[in-house]
Amino acid sequence: MSRQTNKLSATAVKMAKPREKAFKMTDGGGLYLEVSPTGSKYWRMKYRHAGKEKRLAIGVYGTSAGKVSLVAAREARDEAKRQLAQGIDPSTAKRIARQQGEQSAANTFMAVAVEWLEKVHQHDVVPAHYQRNKRRLERDAFPIIGKRPISEITPPELLGCLRRIEDRGHIETAHRVKTLCGQVFRYGISTGRVERDPTPDLRGALRPSKTKHYPALTDPKEVAELLRAIEGYGGQPTTIAALKLAPLVFTRPGELRQARWTDIDLADATWTFEASKTGQPLIIPLPHQAVTILRDLHGLTGRTEFVFPGIRSSKRPMSNATIKAALDRMGFKGEMTAHGFRAMARTILAERLNYPEHYIEQQLAHAVKDSNGRAYNRTSHLDQRREMLQSWADYLDALRGGADS
Repeated sequence: MSRQTNKLSATAVKMAKPREKAFKMTDGGGLYLEVSPTGSKYWRMKYRHAGKEKRLAIGVYGTSAGKVSLVAAREARDEAKRQLAQGIDPSTAKRIARQQGEQSAANTFMAVAVEWLEKVHQHDVVPAHYQRNKRRLERDAFPIIGKRPISEITPPELLGCLRRIEDRGHIETAHRVKTLCGQVFRYGISTGRVERDPTPDLRGALRPSKTKHYPALTDPKEVAELLRAIEGYGGQPTTIAALKLAPLVFTRPGELRQARWTDIDLADATWTFEASKTGQPLIIPLPHQAVTILRDLHGLTGRTEFVFPGIRSSKRPMSNATIKAALDRMGFKGEMTAHGFRAMARTILAERLNYPEHYIEQQLAHAVKDSNGRAYNRTSHLDQRREMLQSWADYLDALRGGADS
């Protein structure tokens, strides 16, 4: 360096005090520190390019993260001089680098995933399902590959991310995160930020997930014992009502405990809501036994939003552990769960009462299509399903009363 550079000392820069007017402290080679009347200190560089005098903004002076020290300012000056020697305008180069950085930040896996979650996924599934998938990505994918440019993520890198989940023993979760990542990559393809989805390359690379079967009673004699136990249970009135209603309508446990009075028409004996898995409207025809249970319960919880409000707060629904805890206390731990009422109904309705499978599947809010591949709507076979649920409720009454299966 020539004698005209590096004139300042670190102490002089640090101790520079503001004056009534802004002033400059030159370091040489075009670099100077501008001190404002407020005390702010900015590094700038004066240079000429294409016959014009220009200024390069280097940054705010300081020694903390994000600030520019004297040493860093000199390095920026020297780099700017190298660019000038190559015919490059340092200010233009800085602007392009900043734009590329912003573009790169917008193209990370996390940025694309958050965009997909907000613009697509949350409008495609029910809120609870959206929140579960959002948490899966935040917990298991973002910390590992979130900051990586999505276009640079390789199959082995993605596999390494999934293996971390697998190594915790969460095999099913690893498969679910892989599926979510695939959806993010495909969204990235459609928005022009990545050329291919690497998840198909991982086929067979993860341990196979085992299908989870919820404990359920399907033998009529055991079902009869369960129904009699529920009849004699001495818990909270709302818990008893939920236990009695669960086998009659066999909805998903979350749908039952989050049932709202505004969705129930006791005069028409129907309960209408959006199925939690598909987000599609579903009408549940209520047998008269269910209507009786709900009419009795209305006197207790009818002024609240939820049919089955929580014990601690009526503004929240019953806890998702309440039904299972009650079944455990009744002696059915490991034999029956809240979800098990669905398997119970599905098995007995088909094998004992001989109802068509598509009626049962519709009632379970599973995706069912007709012979032309069209999905049945919420009112399809409503009369037939009403008759089926009434027969089912009568059958359960008979079992509880001691009739043979």
